[in-house]
Amino acid sequence: MEFKSEAVRRLGERRLQGVTLAQVGRELSVRADILRRWGKQYGGKTPTAVKAAATLEAENRQLRRENEVLRQEREFAKKAAAYFARELR
Repeated sequence: MEFKSEAVRRLGERRLQGVTLAQVGRELSVRADILRRWGKQYGGKTPTAVKAAATLEAENRQLRRENEVLRQEREFAKKAAAYFARELR
């Protein structure tokens, strides 16, 4: 996994310098088609970046669910307060 990460990172750097995919593959002793697949697989991101993005997305979903529960609880508390305020008058 570490080698793939480094290879994809290096591919991105070298491509910015105008080096071809085949040349980068020769530098790393990796066939160009495999290097291309790794690049597509990780969308130009390293595997650790992909994993970190997935973790952030999962955390974001969880926080959105918690936020919705808190909104519902707040609305309930507002309605309960209004009800009891009417009862006290």
